[in-house]
Amino acid sequence: MGVLLKVVQRIINNPKAVSFNDVKRLLEFFGYECFQPKRGSSHYIFRKVGVPHVCVPKKKPVNVHYVKEIIRLLDLRSWYEENKRH
Repeated sequence: MGVLLKVVQRIINNPKAVSFNDVKRLLEFFGYECFQPKRGSSHYIFRKVGVPHVCVPKKKPVNVHYVKEIIRLLDLRSWYEENKRH
């Protein structure tokens, strides 16, 4: 969990410099499944039962708009504050 806390802290502190691999690791930790694009698309789909899917292009770095949406969707600030104490 320590590595994930560092990733979350990095994402919160600098959403403009987030790698696709960090986004993928984070979403999979929260129960999303990654589906690769078909026919040359660069957008990966992350799905989880009961919640809207998340679509993220595989770019370096991931566009800040997508990162901020993921922060909001997962309520990462609250999650980080709660888990950094343990």
